[in-house]
Amino acid sequence: MNEIIKEIEQAQLKESVDKFSVGDTVRVYGKIKEGNRERVQVFEGTVLKIQGGSNRETFTVRKISNGVGVEKTWPMHSPNVEKVEIVRLGKVRRAKLNYLRDRVGKKAKVKELVK
Repeated sequence: MNEIIKEIEQAQLKESVDKFSVGDTVRVYGKIKEGNRERVQVFEGTVLKIQGGSNRETFTVRKISNGVGVEKTWPMHSPNVEKVEIVRLGKVRRAKLNYLRDRVGKKAKVKELVK
């Protein structure tokens, strides 16, 4: 039974997944279906967490829209995620940035990683 599940999950994986980490500011191009039309909508924000593994891997992105924090969780291997573009690299020392939820304005920024 376990082998069957592994084969099914392996078939659902994407060939190439964009590499990014927690704290990075990313631009997620997500497909949205409205009636019989399909369009691409961009969601730009900071990656709060990456969790799971295999085809169940997800990442959460947070942005501030009109003074209100908006979070969206995307499956990494979903066909609805067209691409993930890295805007800037973040310098963080944690795996999950839950403390950003309490912060507003400039305090909610993550330092940029300079290479």
